[in-house]
Amino acid sequence: METLKRFVSQHPQWTSWIVLSIGMVAILVYSARDVGLAVGQWIALIVATIAVAGLAVWIIGWEDEEDESQEPSSGSQTA
Repeated sequence: METLKRFVSQHPQWTSWIVLSIGMVAILVYSARDVGLAVGQWIALIVATIAVAGLAVWIIGWEDEEDESQEPSSGSQTA
């Protein structure tokens, strides 16, 4: 359990990607269960869904990177 906690705290974007991927794949499988897709189509959809989840986490992470690069200005404040 400690290993999992350490991984989550050290790699928040990887964790977000994994959790989001699991959720999105679950929704995909539930939504398309009666469509009659072939195995190759299922694999392609699942891989594409995982890639989209990764892109979403990466794009959301841009805001975090911008916040880290902007350091609060100390010293004079204008009112």
